[in-house]
Amino acid sequence: MAKPLLIEVASDVICPWCYIGKRRLEKALALLCGEIAARVAWLPFQLNPGMPKEGMPRAEYRRAKFGTLERSQGLDARVATEARGEGLEFALERIERTPNTFRAHQLIELAQERGAGEAVVEALFRAYFVESRDTSDDGVLAAIAAACDVPRAELEARWADAPAAQRLAGTEEWLREIGIGGVPTFIFNRKSGISGAQPPESLAAAIRDAGAKP
Repeated sequence: MAKPLLIEVASDVICPWCYIGKRRLEKALALLCGEIAARVAWLPFQLNPGMPKEGMPRAEYRRAKFGTLERSQGLDARVATEARGEGLEFALERIERTPNTFRAHQLIELAQERGAGEAVVEALFRAYFVESRDTSDDGVLAAIAAACDVPRAELEARWADAPAAQRLAGTEEWLREIGIGGVPTFIFNRKSGISGAQPPESLAAAIRDAGAKP
């Protein structure tokens, strides 16, 4: 009988390695078919918690973070090559803005409550990395929600729910308090974990070890 295992993924929807890591997690779980009955949940971890609500021009952000656009472009080329190996065609050169992601994480939280978390996470990654859409725009987020059967009225209510926002922020604070400093990080039954977009075989081995623990 397959062993049940909760896999929580600390990630951000503008982290390219998180999208790559999602694909590798899917491959790892396929390798473990029949061994592990995984339930995957997504946890919020903003790469830029101080980002203005409306985001900022990506070229400006990348220049400030990496010093020069040339260095930024070199890093983009590397991650695009890794993504291509997972069947993902990133369009990083077309992205105009780096978004604030908190409202996207609120959408993910709501979607998971409705059983649509996987679809929404995939749609958010695709919107940003493949379609070059601004996922700090409420209209873009509402369209993604609607496409995944999450009603706009519920999403707007979640955005307006201050206590819910505080709880979500508290989850992110907890992740930082337990020592998570980068994403993706995969947490198994809240007992062990592994960081980084690991190869599927390495991730599968970590999942198998976690499933074997009492």
